[in-house]
Amino acid sequence: MRFLRRAVIVLIARPLARVFTGADVVGREKLPLKGPAILVANHASHVDTILLLTIYPTRALDRVRPAAAADYFLKSAVMSWFSRNILAIVPVARDRAQAGEDILAPAREALAAGDIVLIFPEGTRGDGQELTRLKTGVAKLAAAFPGAPVTPVWLQGAGRVLPKGAHVPVPMNCTVLVGDPFRWGGDRMAFMEELRARLEALKALAPPQRWA
Repeated sequence: MRFLRRAVIVLIARPLARVFTGADVVGREKLPLKGPAILVANHASHVDTILLLTIYPTRALDRVRPAAAADYFLKSAVMSWFSRNILAIVPVARDRAQAGEDILAPAREALAAGDIVLIFPEGTRGDGQELTRLKTGVAKLAAAFPGAPVTPVWLQGAGRVLPKGAHVPVPMNCTVLVGDPFRWGGDRMAFMEELRARLEALKALAPPQRWA
């Protein structure tokens, strides 16, 4: 299944991403290539996950695991198969949080296995223009793996390629800005403030959008 995943991402998703996003990647050399590591990005579109997977070198793809809502990505047999085997998601059962279940357990297991876990701390898709409130789950994971680098990423334009509620993508040039990694410092509030500041700083560097 590993080879099928690579084939789909490299031979199908990567060319499509070039056509629809023409993505410029700034700071690609800062992407973590081995785990445990945490990749944190803003979230405006379902294109986000595919776009981030396609900018990774093939040799590192096996380790990249996007955290994704189980209630959406596992809701049907076909989507579940694609999500588990091609996207290789780390399922997050958001609906079980109120029952006191540890919904971050799969993400911790992935990090313990040496994976690179991709997290969208806004929790849901925003408008792609402003960063909404960040959930603290990422801080809990960073605290559990204090040696793991936390790399912030700003995705510019993906929300216009496939906005929330849309079903047909349109070509729009996107930019992926990868920031410097940092690590857990021992305080949850300070960590979250630093994460937001780093994401906002990357957003400020994003160039104007143009048609792909």
